[in-house]
Amino acid sequence: MDALNLVEFEAAAREILPPVIWDYIAGGAGDESTVAENRDAFRRLKLRPRALVNVDVRDLRTEVLGQPIALPVLLGPTSHQRMVHADAELATARAAAAMGTIAVFGTGTHYSIDEIAAAADGPLWFQLYCVESRAVTTRLIERAEAAGYTALVLTVDASYRTRRERDLRNRFTLPQDVELRTLVGVGLQDHLLQPGGGGMNAFIATLTPLAMTWDDIAWLRSITRMPIVLKGIMTGEDAALAVEYGVDAVIVSNHGGRQLDGVLASVDALPEVVDRVAGRIDILIDGGIRRGTDVIKALALGARAVLIGRPYLWGLAAGGEAGVRQVLDLLRDEIDCAMAQLGRPNIAAIDRGMVAGG
Repeated sequence: MDALNLVEFEAAAREILPPVIWDYIAGGAGDESTVAENRDAFRRLKLRPRALVNVDVRDLRTEVLGQPIALPVLLGPTSHQRMVHADAELATARAAAAMGTIAVFGTGTHYSIDEIAAAADGPLWFQLYCVESRAVTTRLIERAEAAGYTALVLTVDASYRTRRERDLRNRFTLPQDVELRTLVGVGLQDHLLQPGGGGMNAFIATLTPLAMTWDDIAWLRSITRMPIVLKGIMTGEDAALAVEYGVDAVIVSNHGGRQLDGVLASVDALPEVVDRVAGRIDILIDGGIRRGTDVIKALALGARAVLIGRPYLWGLAAGGEAGVRQVLDLLRDEIDCAMAQLGRPNIAAIDRGMVAGG
């Protein structure tokens, strides 16, 4: 696709996707004020360029949890990618591997995490929604470890139902050709997937979230060798608890505004989390990132890297694997160009002094 930026990919995806699917991806909770605020908060932050710095060579490489990546942008977990493109997570995984970064997949994938791992040779993280019981959760984690996933991302802000009014108005249900293959064969009610059993929507209706507390983090640590990342941390208090409970990284995230409306933009919550963590664990962020300059602002405020969600789904809708690669390539080019203009030759040179406002 001949797009110059992520917003043009957004427009293209909106033209391609059925309105009900578009609303599912674009929509958020309540009035969707947090969806908008995630983007607006980046616009309020202003950059402070430095002059007369040798930036003839720029280096966008960094590390997350000790894993080298070619640029500080990861592909975050998004559910039901089959609604967007037939290749779904397979295309996303291949694009991430080709671009030298990490892709995060998990409980809501159409293809199983085994199939995804077999499709690409790049680093993968497993995102976990705890369901039904500790026994089922344990089997999911064991399955991810066996498939070669290198970190466990526990989503902590989506254990309870939310109100997305677009979906309620549309009476949204998953299309019949969308499956959740990662959840098959781990001790759930697979008989519903047999002919006459009710199908995938009936299967999903039986899923019971396993509500977890901080005390369960020690249990997770006891059953997995993977580093543990908590996704959905928005306060300094919870960041400090994450360190106390031995978590390896946190993702500052309000779930893209999809769970609770009226909360802080992720980037506005970032400095508080960074200050409380004080360098003891890695910090990442998602929500509202649409430009390479947004990535730089997040890094300047203390994030080690960012994750994107909706933008790569737009690329997937518009061009499959090639579209996802192009989204990442556009961000990489924008980051590189901005680093040159800002007088920062590498990621390590990006610091809080680069940003004003907020």
